[in-house]
Amino acid sequence: MSDSYVIIGDGIAGSSAAETLREEAPDADVTVITDEGEALYNRILIKEFAKGKLPEAPISIHEPDWYEERDIDLELNTFVTEVDPDAREVHTHDSGTYEYDKLLVATGGTPTQLPVENSDAEGIHHFWTFQDARKIQQDAAVADTGVVVGAGLLGIDLAAVCAAQDVDAKYIMRGNRWWRYGLSLDGAEIIHDALEEKGVDLVLESGVERFETDDDGAVVSTVDANGETFDSEFVGVAIGLNFNTEYLQGAGIEEDNGIVVDEYMQTNVDDIYAAGDITRYYDTILDEHAQNGSWGSAKEQGQIAAKNMAADEEVESFRWVSSYSITHFDFPFLSFGFPTLGDDECERKYSDTEWRRLAFKDGKLVGGVLIGDIAPQGKYKDLIRQEAEVADQKEVLLEKEFDPENLAIRQEQ
Repeated sequence: MSDSYVIIGDGIAGSSAAETLREEAPDADVTVITDEGEALYNRILIKEFAKGKLPEAPISIHEPDWYEERDIDLELNTFVTEVDPDAREVHTHDSGTYEYDKLLVATGGTPTQLPVENSDAEGIHHFWTFQDARKIQQDAAVADTGVVVGAGLLGIDLAAVCAAQDVDAKYIMRGNRWWRYGLSLDGAEIIHDALEEKGVDLVLESGVERFETDDDGAVVSTVDANGETFDSEFVGVAIGLNFNTEYLQGAGIEEDNGIVVDEYMQTNVDDIYAAGDITRYYDTILDEHAQNGSWGSAKEQGQIAAKNMAADEEVESFRWVSSYSITHFDFPFLSFGFPTLGDDECERKYSDTEWRRLAFKDGKLVGGVLIGDIAPQGKYKDLIRQEAEVADQKEVLLEKEFDPENLAIRQEQ
């Protein structure tokens, strides 16, 4: 009798797992369950679509026939209500029960809503799904004024949408700079200048007190923490994710701001694995549990989970140095590894649009941010993989034409 694999979630983690399972277990039953109404699409490109720069056509990655060709059962618009590990069953709202031998959870998250008055008003948007992007593109195209909340990597996408759609936008940030956990003031000022050049005004050291609506319940203005009122027919909020694990209550799966897995993507419950944004995985480079929301990381985790599921043993571990890029400006921006972690750092500004910062933990490079020149990324990522102690050679690391050959590399024995 062939094995039965069930995957909850059809993002890049779930989809790459399904593809790998079909390759590794040609005769197995593979089922992918998703509450979305469409198959896998490119979450990286939906921001360009929302900006009005791309048609829908390039966004979709897999059409339904892709699954049919690989004999993968794709269940769209299917809402999971419970996982029963004892019976090895996945229960759904109105689509029946799915039995499994091995289960992969890859449901990602849901954007966090601001805990303020009228935060659910019409015209307030969160940016996560393709459907979100369609509504954002549609509403931003006709809005004159807007507000963006969330000084992180998703928030800046919403600011870029406003700029591209000629929305007169205010970008509200709680701290004194954009992405204050990853950038110093010197680095952030490059981003600030670029945003302002595109017509986005920064409102620093603030926050949202409440939203005001018209008689139809649509947002018309935003009142910030300093009592200022900003007209805003369009509002974009990106302040983090809530992980979709309600249906796992009672399943005994360990959670810690996400599902805890080891380096093989295994949870603490037999034959249940997890991959993607939802995981708090054991990072073999950091030697601790970590989280990562990048597309490449989720894809790799899905593949690793599938290989271990199909082999019924620990055949491959997840060891990955992620990267995340922003393409909204005339200069490139890239973060890699874990730039917000560490106990030491160094940085250098090379020009008005070129800056570099590196983060270290226990003497080892663990992450960084590159603005203006991203060419050294591969060399830095190699050092992270090597777990080399290089924090005492910051001057060499920050050379504009960095050459690893100039380093005296030490590694733990």
